[in-house]
Amino acid sequence: MAFTAGSINGGGPRRRFRGVSPMAEMNVIPLVDVVLVLLVIFMLTAHVMEFGLEIEVPRVRQVRNTSEELPVVSITRSGEVYLNENPVKLATLGEAVAERFGAGVAVYVRADRLTTYDPIAQVISALSEAKMEVRLVTQPEEDTRQGR
Repeated sequence: MAFTAGSINGGGPRRRFRGVSPMAEMNVIPLVDVVLVLLVIFMLTAHVMEFGLEIEVPRVRQVRNTSEELPVVSITRSGEVYLNENPVKLATLGEAVAERFGAGVAVYVRADRLTTYDPIAQVISALSEAKMEVRLVTQPEEDTRQGR
C-alpha cells in the first residue's frame, strides 16, 4: 500500500511534496508485540499442562535403561489398572496385551509407591497366566555417598 502526502495549500490529490517518496513498508512492531505476548503466555502456562497418569514409582539403587517399545501396565494408588493410559479390566488384561502387542511380549508394570501390594500381585499373576514376562518400573535413587 502506498501513502502520499498532500500539500498544505490544497494543491490537489495528485500533487506530492518534492523529495517525499511513498511509504511501501509494513509496520511489523505490532506483530512482534503480539508474538512476544503469546510467547510469554505459553511460557507461563506450559508447566501447568501435564499429561498422563500421576504415578510415583519407588526409588531403587540400580536401574536398567532400555529403549524397547513394550506395553506398560500402570496401577494407581487406588488400584485402578491402565494399559498404556487406557483403562482395562484385570480379568481381560492378558488378552488386551496380547491383542495390541502380540503374545509372548515383556510387559512393564508401573505402580505407585503407595499402592497396596494386592493389586500389584493380581496384575503380575494375570500377566504370568498369559505367559508374559513382567518387568517392574522404578526410578533411580539419589546416591548421597558420591561425594565421599
